Amino acid sequence: MPTAVVTGAGTGIGLAFAEALASRGYHLVLVARDGARLGAPAAALPAPGRPHQVIPADLATTAGCRAVEQRLADATDPVDLLVNNAGAAPSRPFPENPVEAEEAVLDLNVRAVLRLTHAALPGMMARRSGGVLNVASVAALGPGWLASTYPPSKSWVLAFTESVGRSAPVRRAGVRMTAVLPGYTRTEFHRRAGIDASEFPAWMWLSATRVAATALRDLDRGRAVSIPGVRYRLAGWAFRHLPRPMVMPWCWDPSRRSGTGTAAGHHADRRDPS
Repeated sequence: MPTAVVTGAGTGIGLAFAEALASRGYHLVLVARDGARLGAPAAALPAPGRPHQVIPADLATTAGCRAVEQRLADATDPVDLLVNNAGAAPSRPFPENPVEAEEAVLDLNVRAVLRLTHAALPGMMARRSGGVLNVASVAALGPGWLASTYPPSKSWVLAFTESVGRSAPVRRAGVRMTAVLPGYTRTEFHRRAGIDASEFPAWMWLSATRVAATALRDLDRGRAVSIPGVRYRLAGWAFRHLPRPMVMPWCWDPSRRSGTGTAAGHHADRRDPS
């Protein structure tokens, strides 16, 4: 029975990955900051052979990362697939957000992905099999979301996945790495980040189930980048290939509606507890 570690597994895209992998017969190690939210999903998922494991861990902290790293490095119970899904967006535009909140976002979106991938790869390469799915965003391809460190953090995830996943030692070992670039997806993410999503038309939205299914299919096919939905694949092409002056008018700038001079200590980042 293969084993998969899924971070941010309590809701949204992470839960969709857990459901899809359970249906494939995986034993799951579910990780979330709020461990209480993992009990019901873990119990509801089909678990032939043995119960799914739950690890409560705040991956924006060193202690949280270490708890998951220890499980990933356990050679007696190897992990076949790592899904780095946990992520966060700042709740305020960059000039108004406290630097500690910005650092917490980077700790989760960047440092945790680096640390967990670093813990998982040696065992996978030694066994000459395995996979890593790193959930980024279509925003990783260009400045579509201004005044925020979220797109740059996801650009790092994309570049990191392509750089490591296409390297000769990883490819020779048969380990696959895929960066997942969803567009707007119906989850709790936007509400928890304080983003008013009511202005976005219905056609822009994806389902978490579709994102997970597309990502797993593209990982199976050995694709380095997975973009669910034709409209977002077209948007991704535009961000990568059109001149910046043509792209910038389409960028979303939430800071236009924001006040200025906000006291630095009054806002924290809003992370999905999953």
